[in-house]
Amino acid sequence: MPCLHSEALESMEPDGATPGAASSAAGTEESLLRETVTEPQMVRGMGWFFSPLWSPRSKTRSKRFADGMRSDQVEAWLDDHSDFTRAYFLRRASAVSTSQTESPLPRSSSDHSGLRRKPHHRRASSPLSSSHLNISSLADRLKPLASNLSAPEWNDRFSPDILGCHSSCSPRSARSSRFSFSPCRPLSPVCPGSPDLSRSPHPLLLTATNTEACGHGEYCPWMMELLRGGLSWMGSVTELCQGAVLHAGELLAAECCSLSLVKKDSSRKSTLEEVVAPTGLGCLSEGSHAHLDLVKGIMGCVLATGSPMNLRNASEVPRFDIDDDQSSTIRTVLSVPINNHRGEVVGVVVMINKRNVCEGSDSAFTNNDEKVLSYHMDVLGMVLDNVQLHESARQEARRSQALIEMAQVLSQEHRSFEVLLSKMAATIMPFTRAQYCTIFIPSEQTPVTKDKVSFSRVIHLECEELGSTCQIYRREHDISDLDPSHALQTLAAMETLNMSEGSEESMKSLICCPVRNERSENVIAVCQLMNKRSRDSEEMEAFNRYDERLLEDLAVYCGLALQYAQAVQMTEERRASIEVTQEVLAYHITAAEQEIQALQEATIPSVESLNILDFHFSDFGMPEDVTSQAAIRMFLDLNLVQDFNIDYKGLCQWVLTVKRGYRNNVPYHNWNHALCTAQSMFAILMATDRLQTIFSRLEILALMIATLSHDLDHRGVSNSYIERSQQPLAQLYGHSSLENHHYNLCLFILNNTGSQILSGLSAEDYKAVLHMIKRAILATDLTVYMERRKEFHSLSKKSRVNWKSEKQRDLLRSMLMTASDLSAITKPWPEQKRITNLVAMEFFAQGDKEKEEFKIQPIDIMNRENSTRLPNMQVEYINDICYPLYKAVSRLFDTCTPLLNGCKKNRENWMHLAKKAEEEGCENCCCVTVEMHQSNEDEKPSEE
Repeated sequence: MPCLHSEALESMEPDGATPGAASSAAGTEESLLRETVTEPQMVRGMGWFFSPLWSPRSKTRSKRFADGMRSDQVEAWLDDHSDFTRAYFLRRASAVSTSQTESPLPRSSSDHSGLRRKPHHRRASSPLSSSHLNISSLADRLKPLASNLSAPEWNDRFSPDILGCHSSCSPRSARSSRFSFSPCRPLSPVCPGSPDLSRSPHPLLLTATNTEACGHGEYCPWMMELLRGGLSWMGSVTELCQGAVLHAGELLAAECCSLSLVKKDSSRKSTLEEVVAPTGLGCLSEGSHAHLDLVKGIMGCVLATGSPMNLRNASEVPRFDIDDDQSSTIRTVLSVPINNHRGEVVGVVVMINKRNVCEGSDSAFTNNDEKVLSYHMDVLGMVLDNVQLHESARQEARRSQALIEMAQVLSQEHRSFEVLLSKMAATIMPFTRAQYCTIFIPSEQTPVTKDKVSFSRVIHLECEELGSTCQIYRREHDISDLDPSHALQTLAAMETLNMSEGSEESMKSLICCPVRNERSENVIAVCQLMNKRSRDSEEMEAFNRYDERLLEDLAVYCGLALQYAQAVQMTEERRASIEVTQEVLAYHITAAEQEIQALQEATIPSVESLNILDFHFSDFGMPEDVTSQAAIRMFLDLNLVQDFNIDYKGLCQWVLTVKRGYRNNVPYHNWNHALCTAQSMFAILMATDRLQTIFSRLEILALMIATLSHDLDHRGVSNSYIERSQQPLAQLYGHSSLENHHYNLCLFILNNTGSQILSGLSAEDYKAVLHMIKRAILATDLTVYMERRKEFHSLSKKSRVNWKSEKQRDLLRSMLMTASDLSAITKPWPEQKRITNLVAMEFFAQGDKEKEEFKIQPIDIMNRENSTRLPNMQVEYINDICYPLYKAVSRLFDTCTPLLNGCKKNRENWMHLAKKAEEEGCENCCCVTVEMHQSNEDEKPSEE
């Protein structure tokens, strides 16, 4: 890269150029396979320096070459033939510059034509003939170098967030993402005769001694060393900018230099942050605030316009009000913007008072000085962009690590909420280098005021450095021991507060961030970091935008931790409440000891005296204690007590507890209905020997438990009413709410102390029987029956059924549960009328509630206004649901024919009543319904 000093702008013809080499460089791709380079390799080892100019077209053209060689062989060959490589890429750059013209930022003085080498009569006569290429096009086309920065981290206040540079995680433009720079070997110096810069203490801080090569038209040592070494020697942004300013100041013979970088606030407004102060070179006194303000004003104008400013006589510029004292100090000024490869202004540099080297007097900065400074700053801007990309990637990696660690802390179990927050705060402190971290938790009762502390508790952590490590302690502090003013300010404003206060003795920096509840958007805490420790000294520095982001991340996790702690606390409270409720329920639902003992000592009647083998069994008129004995007799005659080693007293307690689980104020779905359902299942099992071979003993046990428990705690309303009224049952289960509730209460009783009739089962059998009980109880939902009845009807028409299949047996168990549940429709006509009246009472009561609560018209079967149509509705009910079911069951098991016959007889009776009502009008039907109700009340007064 040519030096851009004003004395080195004339083109020079290289010595020792070989025409043969020129023709080789200008040849086609076949020339790559020949030995073409015979001249001294002045840029040996620099073959990949211009690699960003490698375009997709060039990759295509050299495909045949690349196909024949491995990529590492290609790199090795190009490095060994660097003169050819360099000439090739220069030609490619020339082609790109001709086809794609980029418009740089406007300059205040002449164009850049004076810097370009005059065209030679013979193009590319030698590999070095194009060595003095236009640096403008080169700087514009050099893409950001892939950084390998391993030196100390640069100053945090120039992080990518503040400088406004794009994040490493954000998508890069096609220009910036096409190339990467990863040399396969160290690159050698390119300035012939220049000192060995690699031995320099710091290659960026070049002095006048090691910049003499710039004045002789050779390659600029600062630029080449900067690009040759990549990013491996850069200590910080400050050191990089200082080296650039010192080098440019020496080239332009400036008395004083200054450089500031752009930072953007939260509103994306650009401001300048000073990096190299003008007082650093001794030109301006530290107390000359007016001079410093003038320099800042000039740099601000350059930032606003994006164009250079060359003041040959600063006192004559009307836009700056310069007094005599300033004019004697600041005479000539040259300021140019620092642009990145996208043309964005990332900084401004200013040169003050050019010295006349020959005469020792002052002189003005020339147009060539402006171009020299601009091109140097273009290279600096490109490198700064790469440094910022590297720092952005490094910070994002550290931020991701911090988030992962905080997530791990949040996922662990902790003894208390304070311990959880303390661990999260301790995780974030090393990343931000904060000395103190305090989490203020507001009081729920105290309102937020400026003159009154409104925090109920605080969590305070302190960081103490121990050599290269740090130790974090949690200090117990009272709220009065800490200053809550900034936290109160954040609590009131609900916005992040970042401030720093400097004094002669020390500097205090602080960030406060609100912690929000994601649901309510209320501020539930305030996180505060204080006193950021510097890496290089014991002094404090200000928190930057990167620290703000980390604290805001901590605030999000703290909010999750608070909600998690509240959820855990609420869960624990509800769990305790459920346990208390279960204790109360178990106490009240469990039968009294005297009642259990009485049933245990009673002589259980035979099945014949109880008539429980008859399909026409009726519980009307049966004493209460006998109903319990009938349930015990079913278990005894099925040999379930003996087969499963059921404790007899436990069985008595279980039966009585199940009986108490039904509500007495429900007209139909009560204990009597449960007993009748169990009796129907018992009669089916006992009458059909084939069923006892199809079902296992465990399945029969599950069916008997399910029939007695299938309507536990029925409320006398349907699932649709529970869902429409949004009762807790609907919210808890979603579908088949009643049936799920019946099963859960059945499970509760089976686990109740003293009622554990399944305690003799193995773990595997216990799990299996519970599964079958649940499936059987859920099958009593008519919605489930309607979904599966088509499958069952098809199964009943088959000549042979494989009952060894669990799927077929599950279907059969479900259909027998429904057949037992609806068996009231098969009872003798007097019993059928009484049961129908009880069902109508329950349904009409629900319809009345729906009218009153929801202001809707209930369905016909629940509408009291349709009571005169009760016979017709019963006929429809039998035809649609009952008759097809019993017909299918009788087809499979002919011993169940009495159920089908009873259903047919009741349908005929209801059809007769319906026909009679149509002939005689509605009065008789109403009378029949009233008579049924009165008869039921007379014969069974205890039903209500």
